[in-house]
Amino acid sequence: MWLITKIGFFSVVQKPQDVAGGMLTIRSRVRGDLESLNKIMTGLGPIQEGKGTDYRYRARASKQDVAATFSGMIAELDYQNFKDEVKATQGKPRAEIYGDVWQVLYGLTADANLKPKVAVTKSKALAPRT
Repeated sequence: MWLITKIGFFSVVQKPQDVAGGMLTIRSRVRGDLESLNKIMTGLGPIQEGKGTDYRYRARASKQDVAATFSGMIAELDYQNFKDEVKATQGKPRAEIYGDVWQVLYGLTADANLKPKVAVTKSKALAPRT
């Protein structure tokens, strides 16, 4: 899952070594993004650096901690324009990169026939609570 937030860009995956412990690996191309995440996430493990990978930096945390942190960011969301918020919090160069990503993803609206290859269903975690 890619998460592009006002504090950084993250790729969150579950590596084989994460499964047994209910962990996730949070990867980033910028160390500072994980350092910012560490300020707000309980339980984020040490930041590891791996040269020769497309995500040079990574850390691990429990699924619960990852979910709580990012759902907390959503609960506290109070801005009207994401790119403007990124410019205010991370600066113009990062906002311009995110703007480039926005532009590429704008292509998704060009073809209404783009459909997922697999059926998308609500997971148990996303199902409405009764």
